Amino acid sequence: MTEPFLVLVESNTSGTGPLFARRARDLGVRPVLLAEDPGRYGYARAEDLTVVEADTSSAGAVLDAIAALGAGPPAGVTTSSDYFVPVAAEAAHALGLPGPDPGAVTRCRHKGHQRAALAAGGVPVAAHTLVTDADAVLDAVERAGPPVVLKPADGSGSTGVRLCHDLAQATEHAARLLARTHNERGIPTAPGLLVEEYVDGPEFSVEVFGRTPVAVVRKHLGAAPHFVETGHDVPAPVSAGTAQVLADTAVAAVQALGLGHGAAHVELRLSSRGPVLIEVNPRLAGGMIPELIRSALGIDLVGAQVGAALGHRPDLQPRSAHHAALRFLVIDEPSVLDDPPPAPAGPPRYVTATVLTGSRGVPLLPRHDHRDRVGHTAATAPSASSAARAAEDALAGLRTSLRPRRAEESPV
Repeated sequence: MTEPFLVLVESNTSGTGPLFARRARDLGVRPVLLAEDPGRYGYARAEDLTVVEADTSSAGAVLDAIAALGAGPPAGVTTSSDYFVPVAAEAAHALGLPGPDPGAVTRCRHKGHQRAALAAGGVPVAAHTLVTDADAVLDAVERAGPPVVLKPADGSGSTGVRLCHDLAQATEHAARLLARTHNERGIPTAPGLLVEEYVDGPEFSVEVFGRTPVAVVRKHLGAAPHFVETGHDVPAPVSAGTAQVLADTAVAAVQALGLGHGAAHVELRLSSRGPVLIEVNPRLAGGMIPELIRSALGIDLVGAQVGAALGHRPDLQPRSAHHAALRFLVIDEPSVLDDPPPAPAGPPRYVTATVLTGSRGVPLLPRHDHRDRVGHTAATAPSASSAARAAEDALAGLRTSLRPRRAEESPV
């Protein structure tokens, strides 16, 4: 009998990427990664992962690659990569396998179309205008009144997102965004950008599975004008009432968009007028948030997501009531990452991870998005304050690995 296998259409290069493969094995299926550039996935060898070089640019190409395997129909098709959610959903649908609605996830990937659907569903969103040329940008900024946030129509990981305080800043940044034709992974981008009202207030995410809110997460951001995520707290240290309002708004957004299969990462800001949707991502959260939830609450969202692709019912029952915090090591100037500091004699209390993820000895320039994160620390403790303090103290030690780039060290 042919061994059942799960097709992974591309992957995150770290974080949940390797975890998807491990959870598939735990569930008794062989993970097979389809990748246009197998060399992108350094973790594949360590995980003994079957990697097949294949065109992953469309559902048709993925179906052809699956047929070429000669192993029969897969048990499931999914992805851990934001960029390939629509392709994986279309391929799963064509094979009659479990998965999200392809139209819903495609609509979600385009920020303008997503916001139109949310507004039509009565979900509070920031005032916004989708524009495709420089003249329209000027008109949208003048009507909205600065400050405004400019972002690509289909970006991810805060790439290209910027707060603009005046018309000159908006014009300059819009020109950069309008000139882009491909994203950082070489995938063609949707034309246009979003000119959006700046919503002041703390930022949160709600991790929804199906139509069930699993956790409310407090997000920490770096300095404006950029929106680089620098840390997370699980569960968010807010009142039960505030958490409920955030969760209810997130579930309403998922419903308005026609989602409901598997994970959705819903980002909101808590403004003076209440929760305002920033965006909905039809996938698991990045930034190690699923692992923080597993550590704090005992809920394995990666396992649930892999299981959903195989048709399994998710187990979302909390098994613990701890608090988890993560803080990222972020470059904010030309830098070089050296070896980590010596490990302390005894493990620091509550600290669960101290990791460098960036390349060592390579001159680095800030890109003002998720790629500036070159390490992280994490902690789990009985209280939110204890977890946050432990993660921040560990980050102070890890930060000694980062030094300013010298003039003779040229960036790559």
